[in-house]
Amino acid sequence: MSIFREYDIRGVVGTELTPQMAESLGRAYATMGRNHRVRTVTVGRDGRLTSPSLRDALVAGLTAGGLDVLDIGVCTTPLLYFSLYHRPVEGGIMVTGSHNAAEYNGFKLCLGKEALHGSAIQELRTIMERGDFTDGHGRVKDSPILDEYLAYLRQQFASLDASGLHVVIDCGNGAASLVAKPALEQLGCNVTGLYCELDGRFPHHHPDPTVVENLQDLIRAVKETRADVGIGYDGDADRIGAIDEHGDILWGDRLLMIFARDVLEARPGSTCISEVKASQFLYDDIEKRGGRGIMWKTGHSVIKAKMKEEGAVLAGEMSGHMFFADRYYGYDDAVYASCRLIEIMVKTGKPLSALLSDIPRTVVTPEIRLDCPDDQKFVLVEAVKNRLDSLAAHGQPPDPDLAIRKLVTIDGVRVQFPEGWGLIRASNTQPALVLRFEAATPEALQKIRHFLESELQACRHTPS
Repeated sequence: MSIFREYDIRGVVGTELTPQMAESLGRAYATMGRNHRVRTVTVGRDGRLTSPSLRDALVAGLTAGGLDVLDIGVCTTPLLYFSLYHRPVEGGIMVTGSHNAAEYNGFKLCLGKEALHGSAIQELRTIMERGDFTDGHGRVKDSPILDEYLAYLRQQFASLDASGLHVVIDCGNGAASLVAKPALEQLGCNVTGLYCELDGRFPHHHPDPTVVENLQDLIRAVKETRADVGIGYDGDADRIGAIDEHGDILWGDRLLMIFARDVLEARPGSTCISEVKASQFLYDDIEKRGGRGIMWKTGHSVIKAKMKEEGAVLAGEMSGHMFFADRYYGYDDAVYASCRLIEIMVKTGKPLSALLSDIPRTVVTPEIRLDCPDDQKFVLVEAVKNRLDSLAAHGQPPDPDLAIRKLVTIDGVRVQFPEGWGLIRASNTQPALVLRFEAATPEALQKIRHFLESELQACRHTPS
């Protein structure tokens, strides 16, 4: 069952995901939860057209397994996380397809306040396949939480007056439509909203702010209105994209650098975590400012677990997941991250483009996704890693610009060269390989990319 991913459960509704499967998942979660003394859980859902039926089936399974359910209704995924701290529950489940296309849906699951990932999701799968479920008679109660969340943000940023800032937001017709505009308006921002009507068909563009094509309307609106900043959200509002006043994109690593500088000023020596797709300049800047930067695996669940293990106060991914344990709960919330970004702009009095003006400009690609079957992607990445490892040990490429300085293999293979780096890893959420490259010059980037793509291609055509 390929729907059981590293960080969540996700698939195409009607073929991979059905109401019957959702009910079985509820029964399996209840069985696992009862073993962890779970009695009550919150359940939320995004605005996709298939979310109500999956929610109903899920809740039927949870209650048949003996768990009580507090239904927080249509909301963002961060609101589900928020409910774990503001409701008397021992877990929660969000019905969401996140940033995937409209035909997808899925489930993000928490036991206690921890997001399930890896072996815990596989344990759920085993319980489902075995079908040996606990029985009970749980109850369901409505427990809306949106107003409480907005009041919380209002209190957290009570001293902030952002009345001089013009912000354009693009909710992509996703769940951010419910909360982003009022959250920023209560800070005093003048907010221009794009696609802030909840519509699970996503009629204007796909709700994924890591894709340049999906940001074009936001870029255009920032330029036309001469706004100070543009902010985009994914389908369930746990990922943020940012556009500066010139219409330039701030990728996740540069946005995290802004947050890290602010946090390290208030909390010197703190630990900040990012992932293998992030710029080397991020880690260098954290170290330069007295912080401890950790490069880790990609994925919101594994990042949160690493934060807890390391006592980190901040983390972030290229995909726009930003995790604040400084003044917040440590989970990824794009609307909260928006408030922190506005706060920094007000506090510094600088335009967004100036906040990193001292960082050298590099040439960088966005995430490049190459289709690759789930049953082949990890094997292929391992083959590339072995090939590069052998090359580094027994004979470097003749071109000195392609001398392999370091291989990082915590998640795929990241190769450090004299003037840049490249990454090849297997996606944990899609049947795809993910590539990214960064270099000092266009020529160096092209050389690095061509070399690594050639190595990948050689492994594709080598019999296993």
